[in-house]
Amino acid sequence: MNIKNYTLLKFNDLFNLPIELFMNKYNIGYNEVINDKRTFLKIFKKWEAKNIMNEKEQFLKKLKKFADTLTDYVSTNEGDWSIKGFIDIDEQIYTISSDTKIISKILEIQLFPKFKEFAEENGYKIVLAEKQNWYPDLSFVKIDDENIKFAVDIKTTYKLDEYDGFCNGFTLGSHGEYFRNRTSNKNIQFPYAEYTAHICLGILYTRAISADIDETEILELSKLKNITSVISNLIFFAEEKWKISSDRGGSGNTANIGSIDYIEDLLNGNGVFKNLGEQVFDEYWINQGVLQVLKPNSTTEYKKLTKLTEFLNFKGMDISLINQPKPKKKNKK
Repeated sequence: MNIKNYTLLKFNDLFNLPIELFMNKYNIGYNEVINDKRTFLKIFKKWEAKNIMNEKEQFLKKLKKFADTLTDYVSTNEGDWSIKGFIDIDEQIYTISSDTKIISKILEIQLFPKFKEFAEENGYKIVLAEKQNWYPDLSFVKIDDENIKFAVDIKTTYKLDEYDGFCNGFTLGSHGEYFRNRTSNKNIQFPYAEYTAHICLGILYTRAISADIDETEILELSKLKNITSVISNLIFFAEEKWKISSDRGGSGNTANIGSIDYIEDLLNGNGVFKNLGEQVFDEYWINQGVLQVLKPNSTTEYKKLTKLTEFLNFKGMDISLINQPKPKKKNKK
C-alpha cells in the first residue's frame, strides 16, 4: 500500500517524496518504520543530507561546465558582444547605452533560452523572480523532488582598465530581512533556507572606449557590422556566493554583500571566507552592521560590526584564517 495512505502516523507530515525514495531504494517496509521510528528517522536524515550534498555537487559541476559555453554563445568570432542595438519595424538600429543595468538586463534576456535548455536537460524547472527586486533571478527546482532548489543570481561587472587583473566587483544580494530570517518571504522567491545552495552566475567584460560609442546614433540595418559593441571579451563563471564574498558591503548605504574583485580569485572561488566556511560567512553577514563590538583600543565604547577581524575576535576565532584579498595596484602610465 502507498505510504501516503497511512494518515494516522504521528510524523505523517514527514512522509513526502524524499522519504518514499529512500524507502523504495533500500526496500524498507512500512512495518519496519513503525517498529523503530526513531532509528528510521535518524538514518533517513543522514541519507537526506548526503543526497542533498551530492545534488549540490552535481548541479554546480554541470552549471560551471554550462557557463564555459556561454562566451561563444553571446560573442562574435572577434570576441565582441553579438548584441549591437535595438531594431524597430523600419529596420533602424538604435545603439545600446554602456549603462551597466541595461547591459545586464539584455544579457539576461539573451541567455534565458540557454538557461531553459540547461534546466530541461538536467531535470529542473526554472521559477523566475516574481518582482524585479526579488532574489534570486532564477530558482532551479528539481522536477522529481521540489525540496531541492538552487538560487542562481546573474551578476555582471566590468574589468578595470587602470588595475590589471581586477574588476569592479559584484553585489551578491542582500544581507537584510530574508538573509537574517531564513524563513521570511520578503523580497525572495522562496525562503532562503529552502535553497540547497546560493550560486552566482558571474559575467565579466571589457567596456568599449567611450569615444567609439555614440548612443544618439541611429543606423540602417545594412550598417549593422559597423556598429561597435559596447562590451567585449566576456567571461562567464559559476560559483557559490559565499566562496567569492568579501567582508565589505557591495553598494552605498544598502545592505548588500560585496564580492572580492581580483578576477583570478573570483574564477577560482578564493574569497575571504575560503578557510572559514559557509557557516562563518552566514553568521558574519547576519550580524554585519547590527552586532555591537568594542571600538579599537577601547574597553567601554562600542560600534557596529563592519569587519571580519572584529567578528572573529568577538567569537574568539583565529584571524589568520581570513583569506586576505589581493591588494590593488594602479597600473603605471
